[in-house]
Amino acid sequence: MTISIAATTSDADLHARFDPIFARIAEGAVDREIDRRLAFDEAGWLREAGFGALRVPVEFGGFGATVRQVFDLLIDLASAESNLPQALRVHWSFVEDQRLSTDAEARERWLRAVADGRLVGNAITEPGVGAVDRYRTAVTRDADGLVLNGTKYYSTGSLYADHILVAADLDGERVSVLVDGDADGVTLHDDWDGFGQRLTASGTTEFVGVRVPEDRLLGAGYGAAGRTYGTSYLQLVQLAVLAGIAQRATDDAAAWVRDRTRSYTHATADLPRHDPLVQQVIGRLSAAAYSARVTVLAVADTLDVALDHAAQTGAFDDAHLDAAELASARAQATVIEQVLAATSQLFEVGGASIVSERLRLDRHWRNARTISVHNPLIYKLQSIGAHVLNDAELPYAWSAGSRSS
Repeated sequence: MTISIAATTSDADLHARFDPIFARIAEGAVDREIDRRLAFDEAGWLREAGFGALRVPVEFGGFGATVRQVFDLLIDLASAESNLPQALRVHWSFVEDQRLSTDAEARERWLRAVADGRLVGNAITEPGVGAVDRYRTAVTRDADGLVLNGTKYYSTGSLYADHILVAADLDGERVSVLVDGDADGVTLHDDWDGFGQRLTASGTTEFVGVRVPEDRLLGAGYGAAGRTYGTSYLQLVQLAVLAGIAQRATDDAAAWVRDRTRSYTHATADLPRHDPLVQQVIGRLSAAAYSARVTVLAVADTLDVALDHAAQTGAFDDAHLDAAELASARAQATVIEQVLAATSQLFEVGGASIVSERLRLDRHWRNARTISVHNPLIYKLQSIGAHVLNDAELPYAWSAGSRSS
């Protein structure tokens, strides 16, 4: 199998297409946060513009974008609305899996479906069950075919999606199945109760007697052990969200300072925007946003190498996967610390008025703190140290549709 790997749509063309949509999405971010209104309309704008088809090859109706181009745009989308890139997190890995599939008919079918606007959510994690070998959600066979039953939590993005990628047990084996979000027996709840990223639709999904066509059984899927691009790829989506949050926090704080005329008797300037101490805080915010962005894009470059090689040869190279995994883990350590610090420090530029509920500037820290606990940093730091000191193997997580070399 060989597919085109070069970028076939320029950065300028992609930004010309999507930047106006991001700006439109950003306009309602504070109101959505206040009202806890899920971003259905905004997800629809992205769907209509083909955002989910960025990585779909041009021959199947997509943009043929590189991984770097995708993450460049994800950072900008996160700056507009941090919930949406996370909601689309598994969609991107699903598309990558289809790009690399050796089943030519299925590959074309699903890539064309994505090019037509289909979005994919997920239902992998179960309440109270952490290990993939203890799934209670099960696919069984009866006289009419496959049936899915079970309950999942952290079903990020599924309320926005057309299809849901479900991890389940089938006769003692781990499998992935793809079900329609509106299929009979599927019930989705917006009951995610985190203090941040409230609009990711990361709640409970129930499956009761859901019929699953045979061609929706996607194989071993989530739970396949071994090296995978998926660990670094999915983690990088979270880091792109953090980079976007840092940029929006910088923009919001700077806009607030520019419009402010009130200062303090002991301030060093009459206007806050002329105060060197305030300028220093804004400078620190801007530096954090810049550093986070370039770090994410550097990791995206390593994923481009790994995925391009696999697309051309039909197999992943262990060295490429290790490079991407280590780069992502290291990036996690630096980006999280920088963005959490920046989104806390932004309040130093003003007095009590900056904590106004109407401004909702606290959402930046809350969202960043929530994103940062995915794949806890303490474990990543330990794994990096063990690798550097003892050449220990990197602790790949298991991901949907992963392929080992």
